[in-house]
Amino acid sequence: MSEPLVLVSNADAVRTLSLNRPAALNSFTTELHAELMAALESAARDDSVRCVVLTGAGRAFCAGQDLADPSVAPDPTPGAAPKDLGRVISTYYAPLVARLRSMPVPVVAAVNGVAAGAGANLALCCDLVVAGRSASFIQAFTRIGLVPDTGGTWLLPRLVGSARALGIALLGDKLPAEEAARIGLIWQCVDDAALADTAAALASKLATMPTRALVATRQALTAAQDMSLDAALAEEARIQREMGNANDYREGVEAFRAKRAPVFKDR
Repeated sequence: MSEPLVLVSNADAVRTLSLNRPAALNSFTTELHAELMAALESAARDDSVRCVVLTGAGRAFCAGQDLADPSVAPDPTPGAAPKDLGRVISTYYAPLVARLRSMPVPVVAAVNGVAAGAGANLALCCDLVVAGRSASFIQAFTRIGLVPDTGGTWLLPRLVGSARALGIALLGDKLPAEEAARIGLIWQCVDDAALADTAAALASKLATMPTRALVATRQALTAAQDMSLDAALAEEARIQREMGNANDYREGVEAFRAKRAPVFKDR
């Protein structure tokens, strides 16, 4: 039997998913899409999981779409119908982005090596992105006559502003991890040797925090980007009302008063 395309491991309440096509720099095929979606759905359903780490096996995080995959490879036969790349986006990439952005637990991307095209935006869809110093982010789409996908058109200007987003997307140049952190594209750049431990420590910390509040924070910040201040204030009140009725709020206050570490359980 062949190895799984997504390796799954658990450490306490943290589940690590590793893309596992190292010979192809973990580039996407329809099979990899299916296995990654299944792994994310499994983590979402498992109440013992309180944080997910997404990384890549070998020397890359993810080089984007495998252009040799039959779903996207142009047919060289004269007169052959072109591939419907819109269908590929709708069938595979859009559901993947939606699943990541709606996970009921925080997701940390640990970027080792190159994250290119869809692979770069896959990482940026996660809640926190930590990258090794030798890692890089490449919006490679214009190099082959395409536009950013996998949420890139939505993510980039919100992360770094419209001027930088256009430069990154139009030029398609390699953006080193250290520069990505400096301009706010990612959360943190660390030495390569420290990447795994840093991501694990970050995930372990998130796993001990109030999961429902973390997810609600993601949702509130995302929603507020398209709201007026008055609408955002109203949304804050609605969410805070919900959070105030949760067990984790009571536990947090009781722990604060008792000067002890809280034990959060809501998910």
